[in-house]
Amino acid sequence: MNRASVLIIDDNTTNLSVLFETLQAANYHVIVAQDGASALERLQYTRPDIILLDIMMPGMDGYETLRRIKMHPAHQDTPVIFMTAVHDAQFEVRGLKMGAVDYITKPLQMDLLLTRLQTHLTIRRLQKSLQEQNADLEAYAHTVAHDLKGPLAVIVGHTELIADELAAHGLTHLSEQFALVQSNVQKQVNIINELLLLASLRKEAVQPTPLHMSDIVLQAQRQLAHMIAEHRAEIHLPTVWPKAIGYAPWIEEVWVNYLSNGIKYGGQPPRLIVGGAQQADGMVRYWVQDNGRGLTPTEQTTLFNEFTRLDQTRAQGFGLGLSIVRRIIHKLGGDVGVESKPGQGSTFFFTLPGAEEM
Repeated sequence: MNRASVLIIDDNTTNLSVLFETLQAANYHVIVAQDGASALERLQYTRPDIILLDIMMPGMDGYETLRRIKMHPAHQDTPVIFMTAVHDAQFEVRGLKMGAVDYITKPLQMDLLLTRLQTHLTIRRLQKSLQEQNADLEAYAHTVAHDLKGPLAVIVGHTELIADELAAHGLTHLSEQFALVQSNVQKQVNIINELLLLASLRKEAVQPTPLHMSDIVLQAQRQLAHMIAEHRAEIHLPTVWPKAIGYAPWIEEVWVNYLSNGIKYGGQPPRLIVGGAQQADGMVRYWVQDNGRGLTPTEQTTLFNEFTRLDQTRAQGFGLGLSIVRRIIHKLGGDVGVESKPGQGSTFFFTLPGAEEM
């Protein structure tokens, strides 16, 4: 097993000598630096597992050294333990807020120091192992979802052809049964699309741009054309949209989720009023108001959680839709919510930064 490496940053040669000997005897690989500048230089070509950093140093002190260490992508997650002779809680709080993981006062108790080092190295190893496992699991899930999408697209196409043939030959009873097959295939397609969207939310770093909301909502309606026709849904759109910034592909999926929920849980037939308005705080609020049964306060509190469904007999997929909406909007700097009373329908809304803010 490779030895853990420790970078010691301290201007006191006596402290450096004692720490060097103690850590070498404990089987650590030790790197030393006597000031912040030389430490940052060493960090250009080495990646220690943990850093011991003195606060009170001439020139660049420990706080500034830590700030610069955390600016480097390769060392952002490297645990840093502060060392200081100052017994002041304010110093400790400041260091922890800046990203240090621990704080040890001088004179150093070597047994305590070795214990703290081992504890934080163990925590870091567990974190890295968990990150690697999550990355492997996410990559596997994305690959499986992507590979399933093609075959399911073929199945969807053939089921549509078969449904047309059954209808053409007047086989109404078979058409009704086959509609269940089509519905369940579409559920699988929805689940896969949601998994792929969720993966992109975790990986993609997007640059928000001004949105052409009328075009985005039109594309969402095209995605839902079959559902709109099937439920004979009425959708009333504004003539003018307030301008906001965001990422169009994600916002289209937000509208798809809100509109499809309004259609599924709206009245008979569903009647949706869609709108948007500029708010005083610079945000823009968009909404979909339905004519459904409304929601109780309890239902509203859990609505945007994973795997929450209001009506088990009519819901599509596994309830990931609204939780993904929440993730999308939060990542774009906005918020989501619902306003509803039983018997008075529901208004689902989301906010985005106004375009004028850019």
